[in-house]
Amino acid sequence: MASSGQVEANQHGLAGRLRAAALALPGAWEDSPWDGDTVAKVGDKIFVFLGAESVGVKSATSRQEADEWLLRYPHDASALAYIGRHGWNSLRLGGAIGEDELLEAIETSYEIVVAGLPRSRRPH
Repeated sequence: MASSGQVEANQHGLAGRLRAAALALPGAWEDSPWDGDTVAKVGDKIFVFLGAESVGVKSATSRQEADEWLLRYPHDASALAYIGRHGWNSLRLGGAIGEDELLEAIETSYEIVVAGLPRSRRPH
């Protein structure tokens, strides 16, 4: 069984890998719009909230689609209230959601946000 120190180190390593993957997407850049919150943006729109314990992603274009995460991972996914109109979830790191799924969620969030940008502001 991993010690709490090992679990914490793994979570920080995972958070770093997710951050690097998000910032490697075309046109992505890091910002800190609020004290203590780090996000990745494309254009002027946030596509992921980058935390040490969770990531916030736009999971779908509707709340119903985003709720699929909540059904699959009731202990590790939750709706992000007050963020956008719909479709944002918080996904806990170090739980049942695997790294590949977290990376896919970040890419999906990026694609949804890019699709909502005017063509002139989309990355090339």
